[in-house]
Amino acid sequence: MTDPHRSRGDADVSHAPTAPPEAGDPPIASPGADDPTTATEDRAGAGPADQAADGPGRTAARAAGGRGWRRVAAGVTTALAALLVLATLTAPHQPGRLIPGAFLRIPLEGLLAVAVLLALPGRARRPVAALAGTLLGLLAVLKLADLGFLATLGRPFDPVLDWTLLDDAVGFLTDSVGRAAATGAAVAAPLLLVGLLVLVALSALRLTRLMARHHTGTRRTVTVLAVGWLACAAFGVRVVPGVPVADADATALVSGHVGQVQARLRDRAVFAAEVGVDPFADVPDDRLLTGLRGKDVVIAFVESYGRVAVADPEFAPGVGAVLDDGDRRLRAAGFASRSAFLTSPTVGGGSWLAHATLLSGLWIDNEQRHHSLLASDRLTLGGAFRRADWRTVGVMPAATRPWPEGAVFGYQRFYDGGSLGYRGPAFSYAPMPDQYTLSAFQRLERARADRPPVMAEIPLVSSHSPWTKIPRLVPWDAVGDGTVFHDNTTGNPSSQARTGYRRAVEYSLRTLVSYLETYGDKDLVLVFLGDHQPAPVVTGDGAGRDVPVTIVARDPTVLDRISGWGWHDGLRPGLQAPVWPMDAFRDRFLTAFSR
Repeated sequence: MTDPHRSRGDADVSHAPTAPPEAGDPPIASPGADDPTTATEDRAGAGPADQAADGPGRTAARAAGGRGWRRVAAGVTTALAALLVLATLTAPHQPGRLIPGAFLRIPLEGLLAVAVLLALPGRARRPVAALAGTLLGLLAVLKLADLGFLATLGRPFDPVLDWTLLDDAVGFLTDSVGRAAATGAAVAAPLLLVGLLVLVALSALRLTRLMARHHTGTRRTVTVLAVGWLACAAFGVRVVPGVPVADADATALVSGHVGQVQARLRDRAVFAAEVGVDPFADVPDDRLLTGLRGKDVVIAFVESYGRVAVADPEFAPGVGAVLDDGDRRLRAAGFASRSAFLTSPTVGGGSWLAHATLLSGLWIDNEQRHHSLLASDRLTLGGAFRRADWRTVGVMPAATRPWPEGAVFGYQRFYDGGSLGYRGPAFSYAPMPDQYTLSAFQRLERARADRPPVMAEIPLVSSHSPWTKIPRLVPWDAVGDGTVFHDNTTGNPSSQARTGYRRAVEYSLRTLVSYLETYGDKDLVLVFLGDHQPAPVVTGDGAGRDVPVTIVARDPTVLDRISGWGWHDGLRPGLQAPVWPMDAFRDRFLTAFSR
């Protein structure tokens, strides 16, 4: 057989009879043409006819090479599609389990989907595969959302309520990294999610076409894997502890979120019933908070001040030293204190939920309950103080927008960040240091002459993530309009979030102690507590939701009223100190200080 890549003159003619060339044929080469040098010279001097005869061979070679590369590219694309689909089905949605071994699983949902597709006729298979691919893409997005929420807020994504947090997330990024980066992230995130959804759907369609071409082989493979799944399920086979090889996690995940949606729908009626039960709603005004008459009462939330700060071996020595030193200094100034723990409704963020829980005496762990509370006439701590003739104020240094919650919580005056007169630098998320916030409160409220006693809620935000810029304390008479903090800022010397967290909490606690030393008197009562634990990236998994709470007063009759609570002496709660749910505080507090 003649090699198609060779010209007719290259054929073996040693045993063939010589025939006269046909018209248009090239001359028959002599035996000497086998010599490479001669061949090269002959080709160099070849005419147009010779070069034309060589063209189809080269074209065929190039075509064959192109087909080879296309086959390689198709194989790589198919392999990547299979990996993407498999990863979507088997990827854990808990950050702590996101390790390579967790992907070594047999997903039941994948086996069932392949079996259904194989059983369908050809015309029905493609639209069903498209639907399955879309659902698989949504599963990928849901898992990513769960991973993000569990890593930052210690809970899974709520598909009903958490969309309202997008605006807060953009605001946090703007304050932390700047508007340009925040805008870029806000644009890129949805594009990436849509791209992921499309890629997963297209991958499912590609694999469906492959299965249709290899129907018998696919059926056998699925049968073997199904038997393997049953065997692994029967014997509880695990490559990674807690992660079974026989996997049905996608079904459990979707089922859990469906149950979550149903629970949210039922919870409206449940919460309405809880709001309607209030043992203090009808207490006469003159019987409310009689044990605190004439006292200024400050409720200060210390951002992310959780149990981990006083219990974790890495944090406790430093934070504990600040609290112990504060104890000694405050005792020398005539103060005493009691401390315990409260269980917050949130972790890692959602501070407003903790604030609402403490002030209302209701468990506010989601936006739906928060909105329902704002639409109710629930008596809050602020409302109780207002009814008892205190001046009530909210001092919100991080607030940049209208705050309708203020009226609901009973505040007569609301100070947002812009109304505090700060002219210094921002500290990552915190627009001003805690020392300035307390100094402004002292100047605007407590330093006023001929005033009634004041009750204030003050969230302190210097210990808010990302903990990269931490202020230094300055003399209180030097605080002024805050410009002094341009020269009194320290960056976090470590790139580790845990180090920055510890130093930020230490700063906030030192500031509170220093404020009490400087401006405290017998008519000041300070309640300070954490709003929630820091994010799980700091605490690790399973850290719980407890936060320290402390009451400080110089008047001994104040602490006498809570002697039955069993709280520990001092600013630092012992690890065995009482733990209350945060929504229990309002009723306990009103009971202790009211007639």
